Amino acid sequence: MMLSMSELRLPPGPVDLRAIDPSGTPGSSGDKAAGKQALAALGDELSDLQERLFAEGTTGSTRRVLLVLQGVDTSGKGGVLRHTVGLIDPQGVRITSFKAPSEEEKQHHFLWRIKRALPQPGHIGVFDRSHYEDVLIVKVHEWADDRTIESRYDQINEFEAELAAEGVVVVKCMLHISADKQRERLAERLANPDKHWKFNPGDLDARVRWSDYRTAYETALERTNTEIAPWHVVPSDRKWFRNLAVAQLLLAALRGMNPQWPAADFDVEVERRRLAEEEPVA
Repeated sequence: MMLSMSELRLPPGPVDLRAIDPSGTPGSSGDKAAGKQALAALGDELSDLQERLFAEGTTGSTRRVLLVLQGVDTSGKGGVLRHTVGLIDPQGVRITSFKAPSEEEKQHHFLWRIKRALPQPGHIGVFDRSHYEDVLIVKVHEWADDRTIESRYDQINEFEAELAAEGVVVVKCMLHISADKQRERLAERLANPDKHWKFNPGDLDARVRWSDYRTAYETALERTNTEIAPWHVVPSDRKWFRNLAVAQLLLAALRGMNPQWPAADFDVEVERRRLAEEEPVA
């Protein structure tokens, strides 16, 4: 089952998230079992391409991938990490979950902590929330003035263009869920003592400002949806579709990079003969 990635890519221009069905399954049959099977089937190729990228990084290549997962609470960022990113070797992955900035981080430019968390060459970096918090929650709560927020959109675009020039492929996914689905997921957490640790009373405070967050997302998506680092809006009411869609976006990025196994920097035949002829000293 191969989804239509073009249907997930956000077109240029104004954004209206209300026009995008969060329960949709564009390009698929809508079959949950088939979707889960399709996700599992991607594992081998994802792992192979990730290992090739990692191998390239050991020989001086600067190429890497940055997967940005942005979405409201319960949109499924953690689920993507477990079920999608979990398909590949953790040695070549760096996951960073951005929380509220520390006192030290507040003393620096808003991109300071982001730059410190970028993946090393050959790696896949994953941001669970990201630099976009500084034009989303900051905008909703008016922790910065409009002029500052406006300048940050431009700074983000410049930052992502610099990343691309350095060999970083940026894959940006906005996990799009409905208010009803969020209520359902929050209720499930409250109903299950094993899930109470995942519940944050602040999530209910954020729900009250649902329309404000939607507007902030729409503006951020429109202002930072560039050709170099385009946005993909992933319908996320259905977990299986969300996981499969992000996996296929990541796979498409790696296929486009087409990483290659590095050539040996030694004489393979000589080393093969040595291995066959030489015995270890007891």
